[in-house]
Amino acid sequence: MSDQNKSLKQIMDFRVEKLDALREAGINPYPVKFDPSHSSAFIKSNYNEIEGKTVKIAGRIMALRKMGKASFSQVMDSEGRIQFFIRRDDVGDESYSCFKLLDIGDYVGVEGLVFTTKTGEISIHTSALSVLAKSIRPLPVVKEKDGKIFDSFSDKELRYRNRHLDLILNPEVKETFISRAAIIRSIREFLDNKSFLEVETPVLQPLYGGANARPFITHHNSLDQTLYLRIADELYLKRLIIGGFDRVYEIAKDFRNEGIDRNHNPEFTMLEFYWAYADYEDCMELVEDLIRQSAKKIDAMNINWGGMDIDLSKKFIRKPFFELLYEATGHDIADLDEKKLREICTEKEISIDDDFNLGQILDELMSELVEPKLIQPTFVIDYPKEISPLAKAHRNGNPSIVERFELFIGGAEFANSFSELNDPIDQRNRLEAQALLREGGDDEAQPIDENFIQAMECGMPPTGGVGIGIDRLTMLLTGNRWIKDVILFPILRSENI
Repeated sequence: MSDQNKSLKQIMDFRVEKLDALREAGINPYPVKFDPSHSSAFIKSNYNEIEGKTVKIAGRIMALRKMGKASFSQVMDSEGRIQFFIRRDDVGDESYSCFKLLDIGDYVGVEGLVFTTKTGEISIHTSALSVLAKSIRPLPVVKEKDGKIFDSFSDKELRYRNRHLDLILNPEVKETFISRAAIIRSIREFLDNKSFLEVETPVLQPLYGGANARPFITHHNSLDQTLYLRIADELYLKRLIIGGFDRVYEIAKDFRNEGIDRNHNPEFTMLEFYWAYADYEDCMELVEDLIRQSAKKIDAMNINWGGMDIDLSKKFIRKPFFELLYEATGHDIADLDEKKLREICTEKEISIDDDFNLGQILDELMSELVEPKLIQPTFVIDYPKEISPLAKAHRNGNPSIVERFELFIGGAEFANSFSELNDPIDQRNRLEAQALLREGGDDEAQPIDENFIQAMECGMPPTGGVGIGIDRLTMLLTGNRWIKDVILFPILRSENI
C-alpha cells in the first residue's frame, strides 16, 4: 500500500516502527551534532575544484529512489539540493540497511566523493551515512517531474499556519526573509554611519501614545496595574532627545488592536528615529537616501509591484496635502467647513460615518481619492493640524497646517514624519483636544500623557522624527503584495473558530 492510500496514523505508526528498528540496530536516530564541510550550493558552484574530493553535507531528504544494492537520494540543506548515490558494497550491509529505513523528511549526514553521474548531475558518492533526525510526521506530498512541480503546497492559509512546511516545500520563500534581514542590516548600517544611536524602549507601557490606534490591554498581577502593548515608540524616544541624545533610533515591534488586511498585521515592525536640531525637510532627504540604499542592497531599484512599475532611482516627488486634494476634487478644501466637506464626500460617492470629525473626513478624502494614485515615490507634505497632534505648526504662519510628510509608493504609505512639536503648552492643548475626540467616540484618538508633557516642559530642542514600516518596505522591495508574506508568523484567526 502506498503512502497516499494510508491514513496519517498508519504512516506515522510505520515510521515509529522504523525508528525503533534503527535503535535496535544500535543507531541513535537523534545524535548530538554533525560537522558539515560544505554546502550544496558551494559544491555545485565550485565543482571543477572540488570534483573527486571528499565532502560532508547535511540536510533533509527530499527524494528517494531505493533499489536493491544501490540507491539515489536527494538532500536539501539551507542553500539548495544535491543528490547522493549510496551503494551497499561501499557502505556495508549495516549502513545500507539503515538507509533502507529512511523516509522523505529525515535529516541525514552524508560523506563521500563529489562526482557527476552519467546523466550529468553533480552528486556525492557516499562512503558514510549518518542519521541525524528521524521524521515521524510525513511532509505534504509534492510531485516533481521534468522540473515541474505538481500538487504543490500552495494554499496561503496552510502556508501561513505551517511556515516550517512552507519553507521546506517552497524554498524560494526563504529569499524573502533573507532579503528582509539584509534590508534591516542596511537600515542599521545607514543610521549608525550617520551617528544615530540604537536604543530600546518599553513594550509594556502604563499609557500608550504616539499614534492614533487602539491598544492591546494587559494586566500586571504584582503591581495590580493595567498596562498596554505599545502602539508606537515615539514618546519614549522623544524623552531621550529631551535627555540629551541628539540622534536615536529603534527597530521594534509595535502592536495595534486593528483589522487585518493586505497592509496591516496587529503585530508589526517599525523603525522610528529622532534627530535633534533637524526638521521634516532634513528627514525627507534622509528617508529618500535610506530607502534607496536598502533597495540597492538587494538589487531592487526598479520594481514591478502588483503590476505597477516603480523607479526608486529618481528624485522622490513632493506635493502638499491640500494641493493634491484640489487636483482630485476641484475644490480648495483647506478653507471648507465640515458641512461642505461632507457634501464633497457625497458628490464623490465616499461613505463616511455620521460621527466623523473634520480631521477624519479629510483623511478619508485623501485615502479614497489621492493615495491610490500615488504610484511613484511621493512625499505628501504639509498636513492639516486636525490629524497631526504631535507635529509643529507650519513655519509659513498658517495655523491650520503642520510640518508633516507621509511617503507613498504604489498607493501605500511607507513613512510618516514631523517637525516635532516641542512647545509643551501647545502639546497639552492638542492632546486635550484629542481627549475630547475620545469622549466623542473616537477610540483611536490619543490620551493625555502627563509624564511626557512634563518631560517636554523641561525643554525639548527642535527635532525631526520619522516612522517607517519595515514590513511594508520589505513587501515593496521583495515584490510581495501581502504583509503576511513578509512576516514569518503572522496573526491568524484561530482554527477552532
